Amino acid sequence: MKDPILILTEADLRALVPLDLAAVDCVEDAFRALATKPVAMPPVLRLDIPEHRGEVDIKTAYIPGLAHFAIKISPGFFGNPALGLPSTNGMMVVLSATTGLVQALLLDSGYLTDVRTAAAGAVAARHLARADAQVVAILGAGMQSEMQLRALALVRPIREARIWARDQAKAQAFAARLNLPGIEVSAVSTVEEAVSEADLVVTTTPSLTPILHDAHPGQHITAMGSDSEHKNEIAPALLARVQYIADRLSQTRVLGELHHAVAAGLIPAGRAFAELGQIIAGQAPGRSDPQAITLADLTGTGIQDTAIATLAVARAKAKGAGRAYSS
Repeated sequence: MKDPILILTEADLRALVPLDLAAVDCVEDAFRALATKPVAMPPVLRLDIPEHRGEVDIKTAYIPGLAHFAIKISPGFFGNPALGLPSTNGMMVVLSATTGLVQALLLDSGYLTDVRTAAAGAVAARHLARADAQVVAILGAGMQSEMQLRALALVRPIREARIWARDQAKAQAFAARLNLPGIEVSAVSTVEEAVSEADLVVTTTPSLTPILHDAHPGQHITAMGSDSEHKNEIAPALLARVQYIADRLSQTRVLGELHHAVAAGLIPAGRAFAELGQIIAGQAPGRSDPQAITLADLTGTGIQDTAIATLAVARAKAKGAGRAYSS
């Protein structure tokens, strides 16, 4: 007899999976597995709906040793805020890695994607940013910008955050509402002002043209926004002079910042780069020296979704959360 399907709502999942060090460690373990285990992770399937500034990504991965795998449906409709709606949404279907039967429906409205994305930023900073990094520049003022800052504060001694957005009012509202103990948050009017003397730079926008053109010795950059071919936050000329790290090289050559530098003829198409999982596993070096400029190109991977979904289901079962549905 089939087991009932566990149904978890966004409210359930917010209570079960907060953005904390356990979530960061969960995502770090997934990256390590990508470098050390025979993970099965197909390319991202994406549906574009350009007339509504919409896209839908479908991601999945099987990680040997985990009891489940997840298939995630993740829409992003970037005109939604003008309609009073969130720009991201979605759900995950969790299946048994043994039988393929559906085990759970995670109706998270994109919350778990937000958590695992922020956690990935923290993992990148943990392994690539200087240990004494205290000042962060965040380019973008959306929900993920806030989560990135909260995640960074878990792994580095952040004391100051400078927020830039094309819409200055959004940057100011972001700075005004965010109250993080020990962190001074301010809105700035230019990218240069945000980045100057920052130890960490995080780009979190759906920009189609580069917003970051320069960086300074010792900085670490995490590029979050370019998860499709037409997005581009980092100037190709800047990418060509940093220590570059991919979340998945085969993916960033197609979707991430890397492919823009290749298309511009600034980086050879077949050049090898380290992946974040390889650095975590000790298979590749991380920051080469304190004055290096490191850049993590994070396009989002199915392993992150399977890992965070497995964590959510395990916690739900341990706590008796959610409701069961029997067909």
